[in-house]
Amino acid sequence: MKVLVACEFSGIVREAFAKRGHDAWSCDLLDTDIPGQHINGDVLEILDYGWDLMIAHPPCTHLSKAGGWCWKYKQQEQMEAFAFILQLWEAPIDKIAIENPIGWLNTNWQPPTQIVHPYYFGDPYLKETCLWLKALPKLTYVLRDDMFYKATATEPIANWVKPGNIRNRRFNRVPEGGMGNAKDRSRMFPKIAQAMAEQWG
Repeated sequence: MKVLVACEFSGIVREAFAKRGHDAWSCDLLDTDIPGQHINGDVLEILDYGWDLMIAHPPCTHLSKAGGWCWKYKQQEQMEAFAFILQLWEAPIDKIAIENPIGWLNTNWQPPTQIVHPYYFGDPYLKETCLWLKALPKLTYVLRDDMFYKATATEPIANWVKPGNIRNRRFNRVPEGGMGNAKDRSRMFPKIAQAMAEQWG
């Protein structure tokens, strides 16, 4: 498959698909963290390049519920962010996944197809991750061993939050290495990326 990972600088999802033999490319305004097939630039300019699958991680700066307290001050920014997402959603690509945290999109666009946490797939953290899917199945996971399947999930050890977030209700600490800025917090979890490549590829 020819796979586009939109708005990804980390290379995590791209490399998960590349390891399974797909012609996978990431695209972002930033350079890629992991050397590989990466396009530096505006993803809207390459949507008609004959992709079979696009997984998009549009910026959530103005859409995440974490910033809900200031939404009334950034309505113009929200409309611009939403217009960008709609361009991705309506791209001439058969299979599309859009990833974003819970927030403005859930109530002002449409409910997500699926909400997952990293720990469902083996990365031991809590972080609600919404997926809007077009012509793709929901990601499957197994929370605990049963007669037929071995669990893909692990016990969560922390919320995946910004250091010092006093609203962290369940845990008092953040992951080792912390989430220091928006760039760090936007990286996809490797086990979710692996599940995407295995199940959608």
